Amino acid sequence: MRFFRLCALVAVTAVLMMMTAANFSPVPAVNLAVETSDEAMITPNENLVLEGLPPIPQRIMAEVERYTEFRGAGLRSWHPTRREMLIATRFGDTAQVHQVQFPLGSRKQLTFFSERVSGATYQPTTGDYFVFSKDAGGNEFAQNYRYDLDSKTVTLLTDGESKNTRGIWSPRGDRMVYTSTRRNGQDWDLYVIDPLEPSSDRLLSQSDGAGWFPIDWSPDGHTILEAEYRSANESYLWLIDSATGEKTRLTPPVEGESIAYGSAVFSKDGKGIYLTNDGPIQTSGGDRPSEFQTLFYLDLATGDRHPLTEGIDWDVESLALSEDGRHLAFTVNEAGNSVLHILDTATETELSLPDLPVGLIYGLNWHRNNQDLGFTRMSAQSTADVYSFNLSTGDIQRWTESETGGLNTDTFTDPELVTWESFDGKSISGFLYRPPADKFPGPRPVIINIHGGPEGQSRPLFLGRNNYYLNELGVAMIYPNVRGSSGFGKTFLQLDNGYLREDSVKDIGALLDWLAQQPELDSDRILVTGGSYGGYMSLAVATHYSDRIQAAINIVGISNFVSFLENTEAYRRDLRRAEYGDERNPTMREFLLRISPVNNADKITVPLFVVHGQNDPRVPVGEAEQIVRTLQENNMPVWYLLAKDEGHGFSKKQNSDFLFYATVKFIETYLLSE
Repeated sequence: MRFFRLCALVAVTAVLMMMTAANFSPVPAVNLAVETSDEAMITPNENLVLEGLPPIPQRIMAEVERYTEFRGAGLRSWHPTRREMLIATRFGDTAQVHQVQFPLGSRKQLTFFSERVSGATYQPTTGDYFVFSKDAGGNEFAQNYRYDLDSKTVTLLTDGESKNTRGIWSPRGDRMVYTSTRRNGQDWDLYVIDPLEPSSDRLLSQSDGAGWFPIDWSPDGHTILEAEYRSANESYLWLIDSATGEKTRLTPPVEGESIAYGSAVFSKDGKGIYLTNDGPIQTSGGDRPSEFQTLFYLDLATGDRHPLTEGIDWDVESLALSEDGRHLAFTVNEAGNSVLHILDTATETELSLPDLPVGLIYGLNWHRNNQDLGFTRMSAQSTADVYSFNLSTGDIQRWTESETGGLNTDTFTDPELVTWESFDGKSISGFLYRPPADKFPGPRPVIINIHGGPEGQSRPLFLGRNNYYLNELGVAMIYPNVRGSSGFGKTFLQLDNGYLREDSVKDIGALLDWLAQQPELDSDRILVTGGSYGGYMSLAVATHYSDRIQAAINIVGISNFVSFLENTEAYRRDLRRAEYGDERNPTMREFLLRISPVNNADKITVPLFVVHGQNDPRVPVGEAEQIVRTLQENNMPVWYLLAKDEGHGFSKKQNSDFLFYATVKFIETYLLSE
């Protein structure tokens, strides 16, 4: 299980959920149309609250329809005794669990909820049932449930109120261990349960603070490997006695060095751990610093560790060990693309693998037959789908083929990696998607789309409905990786921390300079958008560079760092203070207030579109309301879309569809109008 840079992962997950709702939608949302004297208008559903939005013409819904019909699938779990799997995909309004019994076989839907199901894992020895997680209205207080395959009954396993991780199975499949905020609503304690006996649920070990979660179980079942995440730059590993809950620190702090541990898994004999971290690499000439997540083997008896990927100057990401322990699969993030590797653990040498198409690979999952490695893959031309690689035959099989709304995605734009120099000489990069030149000659307007995190990373993903802007509106899109983004080394990751926060905003200022030098791009027509931290960035860019952009879109973004830190859910507050600074410190508080967009809203002189979910536990809805009210008082054009049944991003298709229609209208009005 991967826990590298939890805040980045959380933010990226949020953006992917928003993207999933936007890109991988299966059926048209039910939208009523009302007649006006001129043309029919779209009526939003009852869960959407609109302020300042003009009527959205039904013509937009008709024009974008095919771009709302993308669907994707993600691998969740192999069956332990049969060559079949659980996947997540959407046929209604939300993603649910489906069963696929053979490659490209029909998908049998198993769960039917109005809320999305966030994950599912088979009981690992017999597969008679699986455990899945689900929250309510996007509040992220996920609960765990057991689904019995024979009876089709669903049983609640957690308390129904706290925030819970789905957890991991013991080797014998008779217990799951997970973390929960049940004790006080803030600390992430470790619990253990036999899912067949919900009453067996018990507190195993108390924790101080958030960011704790189990990542593996020793082969003998006696020890649990648990992660303690403190920030994107600092984390630790602990060993927990599965009977008593006694804790032993496995990775103590290193004086003068912050080390972030990533993926980790026990070796098959239980004598060591394969793990990734960005700590120093031991050489005969002494320790050599490392900027990237390197794969190591840690000997538990001696404490010695030696690198297995010393020659790879990119982050090693996901790890998955085969059931027999003979092969370790991992991916490497090479300039945003994923490269799959498989290591022979006996010889510590890599196997020769067939070339996989360029893209993003995630969700590595070995079948217990020790031959089939399952994973999910996507690229700029292909939506997320499930594949498997067979060690013996070398064959790659596709298990799902998700619909693409009747569009030929092979013609979709490939991203171009571009770089520019920022204010301090740092090289900043991003992925530029250009509209088809034969269809749209001349300089093209630009959308700058900034990722969340802030420790996220823009990668060459399937853009889904955003391809409409490229293919039908002729708008170029650039996805920058400003300082503070992951994937570029630990030094780059820390360049926006604390008092350096606005340096990342200056990176966008430098991007505006670069765009002005590109003759095929129209620097007089630029829109900035982003979700989560990217929402803050879009607001900050609007306060600093309103004279250089035409409009901005803020999706679930921070408008006041102090009110955000004071009101974000208690279980994550300290994690965010490690990144942004502690608002309880008077000097830091003054700085955070000074740079907060709501306190600089008088500098925003461009139209703004604000989008938020009422149940957002990360960035509370008050962050949206205060920037909207301030701009209204300043008599600036501001559109506000609130979803009463969503959280940190829109996950329900009907809501995502209306947001898309409204965004197209906003772009037409403020970016494309003459």
